[in-house]
Amino acid sequence: MRVIPTRLHGIIDYVVGLVLMAAPYLLGFADGGAAEFIPVALGFAAVIYSFFTDYELGAVRAIPMPVHLGLDAGSGVLLAASPWLFGFADQVYMPHLLIGLFEIAASLTTRTRPGSGLVMGDA
Repeated sequence: MRVIPTRLHGIIDYVVGLVLMAAPYLLGFADGGAAEFIPVALGFAAVIYSFFTDYELGAVRAIPMPVHLGLDAGSGVLLAASPWLFGFADQVYMPHLLIGLFEIAASLTTRTRPGSGLVMGDA
């Protein structure tokens, strides 16, 4: 069931992108390895492709919303699996797993067309 309006999803995109880029430094796993690099790279990528998405918070509006949601889902799967794929689960795994699962859930529950619903009192 797709209940998240694209405007709200846009806010989530930018917030999650920034959180991913900051998490290694705020949570103490910035060691120069994959545990640090993967969330920073995926967060940066999310901000960039959000900027180019055809929704209310996209500036260029070149990427269709279904493609954007596919990128979010793929990013979430990679992020959630990364501690085990890249061998750092013994160091840290919970932020990667939780944010990755959140990304997957958001991609599966967001509407595929911009402007299809009200958010936070929009009239």
